[in-house]
Amino acid sequence: MRSAIVMAVVVTGLAAFPAAADPKPGVANIGSASFTKVAIPPQAACSIDGPTTATAEAVSRPGITFGGGTSSCTTTTTSATSTAAGKNFELSALVPAGGPRVKLSTYTVTCTATQTQTNANWTYGGLSGIPNPPSPVPPSYVSPIRKTDGTTLANAVFNVQTLPGDGSIELTMLRIDFLPASGLSGSVRVGETSCSPTP
Repeated sequence: MRSAIVMAVVVTGLAAFPAAADPKPGVANIGSASFTKVAIPPQAACSIDGPTTATAEAVSRPGITFGGGTSSCTTTTTSATSTAAGKNFELSALVPAGGPRVKLSTYTVTCTATQTQTNANWTYGGLSGIPNPPSPVPPSYVSPIRKTDGTTLANAVFNVQTLPGDGSIELTMLRIDFLPASGLSGSVRVGETSCSPTP
């Protein structure tokens, strides 16, 4: 299954959204993982406070591979942009439990902020092992990852947004949460960015 999805969220001014932890202003990374016996810190992580650019080579642990990528967190006098682009993500941790091998060929997340609004968007291509989400993708859309007998091993949560109400945005393109039937616990995050209105 190959796909190309584009999704965006725009926040203008101080919109009233549910309270949540404050997003970090101007950061991005291609992903991270924390599940049974596996820990991968955020890869190619940048910040407007430095480092403003980052590159990550491919990293593999049992059951998971991030194929590498780049990020850039830049500012001008009127705007800030934080973006990360990754490639060749693969999750095989569910295969021993009878689940699919999840692959993602390319993906990009971007958050842009001005004094009056913030805009976060994401794209990806070459998805397999997870049913395609609808278009447009609702916030925190859940796509179950199942074995052939229908048992749900994990949930793929697309378009995870934190909107604390001050105009800032935190976006995770895809979060995979393992369920007990998989024999694993923890989660994987693919493509993260956040930004806040510029002073």
